[in-house]
Amino acid sequence: MNQTVSPILLLQKQRALLQMEYDAEKEEFRRQTETLGVRRKVKRGDCWLPLRIGRSYYNSLNQLVVEVFRTADTDVEHNFEFGRQVMFFHIDANDEIRYFSFSATVSYAEAERMVVAIPDAGCVAQLQGANQVGVQLSFDETTYRLMMDALERVTRAKGNRLAHLRDIFYNPSTTEKFTFAPMRFPWLNPTQEHAVNEVLLAKDVAIVHGPPGTGKTTTLVEAIFETLRRENQVMVCAQSNMAVDWISERLVDRGVEVLRIGNPTKVNDKMLSFTYERRFESHPDYPNLWAIRKAIREMQGKRKRGDHGYHDKLDRLKSRATELEVRINATLFGNARVIACTLAGSASRVLSGMKFATLFIDEAAQALEAACWIAIRKANRVILAGDHQQLPPTVKSIEALKGGLGTTLMERIVKSNPQVVTLLKMQYRMNDEIMRFSSEWFYHGQVQSAPEVKYRSILDFDTPITWIDTSGSDFHENFIGETYGRINPSEAELTINTLKNYINEIGKHRVLEENLDIGIISPYKAQVQLLRRMFRRDSFFKPFKNLVSVNTVDGFQGQERDIIVISLVRANEEGEIGFLSDIRRMNVAMTRARMKLFILGNPDTLLRHDFYRKLYEYVESLKPHQ
Repeated sequence: MNQTVSPILLLQKQRALLQMEYDAEKEEFRRQTETLGVRRKVKRGDCWLPLRIGRSYYNSLNQLVVEVFRTADTDVEHNFEFGRQVMFFHIDANDEIRYFSFSATVSYAEAERMVVAIPDAGCVAQLQGANQVGVQLSFDETTYRLMMDALERVTRAKGNRLAHLRDIFYNPSTTEKFTFAPMRFPWLNPTQEHAVNEVLLAKDVAIVHGPPGTGKTTTLVEAIFETLRRENQVMVCAQSNMAVDWISERLVDRGVEVLRIGNPTKVNDKMLSFTYERRFESHPDYPNLWAIRKAIREMQGKRKRGDHGYHDKLDRLKSRATELEVRINATLFGNARVIACTLAGSASRVLSGMKFATLFIDEAAQALEAACWIAIRKANRVILAGDHQQLPPTVKSIEALKGGLGTTLMERIVKSNPQVVTLLKMQYRMNDEIMRFSSEWFYHGQVQSAPEVKYRSILDFDTPITWIDTSGSDFHENFIGETYGRINPSEAELTINTLKNYINEIGKHRVLEENLDIGIISPYKAQVQLLRRMFRRDSFFKPFKNLVSVNTVDGFQGQERDIIVISLVRANEEGEIGFLSDIRRMNVAMTRARMKLFILGNPDTLLRHDFYRKLYEYVESLKPHQ
């Protein structure tokens, strides 16, 4: 007999764990601000220095913004994105860092340019008047505040739809379904077709569980498209801006009218054209609104003593501005079929008071439970898509993680209500031998390879997976620091040489002619940085610079490459493997490869863990018998 646990108690526990995570992250930020040098922050992508200050202006949301440009270290991938809190600073004559008193928010971010919302014109003057100005990420209070507020609201909910969804999600229950005959989608495979039908039939909740390469996004886009035949508008969310962009772009390709709330990470005209800001600015009424807003600002700045009609004039202008804003928003939201944003972005003031019959949450297995509730408050039913056997949410507090903060809402529902889950079982990405170990270990052997990819390879008679043993005497890991993790220079060198040798084996001309794309992955930031430096400095790779990307496992989530090389780094006598023990990361890393996978790792260290021992044995079993 299942024992039910009070959803209220579980939510209160989540709130306490979230507070723990908040305190830990805030303390870590304080410590790093005090001890971490500016150069280290720049190299981590958390800081730009020096800055060139560009123009300031009022954007479509009537926020004062300033353009800033980085003028150095442009090869470092930065972590600035829409909605992140930032702090400006300058370096004084004594080489001391002096922070400005105001905080700011990223409105827009590209590779070397950012638009930042600031409180007032006085802040612009401060920035323009200072030497050696820099900007760094600040502690993000806003997202935590939104998550805590969402948890408190769902805890207090009584007798409404939110309370009903809460009770369904936390306990085994009979979820309700609509009754109509299943629809046929001949262009989908049977499990994809079943998943779309389950989404359409669900009154409360449905989950699309998509292992690597199984066409989760294709299935989700189809489900959204079919839902829009029945509903006028839906909301589509994900944890990250990148995931929102990916699903949005696919929907735009299907001809769906998408309104993107927030800043796309892939900045191109196609992406920009469906953002709220761009649509707002291109509305025929916007020039008039802009002129009225300008007049209001001028009036406020030039008020004359004894001007008795001042307030009346100001009120009339404000009333007219509000009228135009309402009219523009009514047009934008009236025309949009899909409102797309991050989970935190669903709390945007432009979405205030809006409700949706259906909410789709993509990459739900990467989102903290509290973040999901921010968006669920606006929905009547919820569709989650993702894979809880891939990357989990980021939790920095060890205690909060042990307490269960890393357990996602998707995992909770999979466990309590398995009847709402559809597993996609046909993968279209990998050679069968690359996929098989992942299928057996993570998905009970249920994931099969489509015939067209089963034997895909680059070279005839090539073994799809190769484990390169790095247990030599000079292969040692070094600890760099908590934020960077570990580094193994000898293994990095071998990683680069392994790739060189394989490119030579394929033939340089063939790699270029066929645009064979390559990914180099390491779980550790420090190793990634080292590999990037080695790659950039090696003249051998010059012709292939656009075909090769080097990143962490997180950086490759949702992507795929013809060739993947993984540097596991860990090499010690104690058999310590740190966060490599979260084998879900390894599942992501391995399943990025379409045709060839290299794993560089020290068996003496790694094989004490059951997963890596079985993986090693599996790879060895693939070797051709002599």
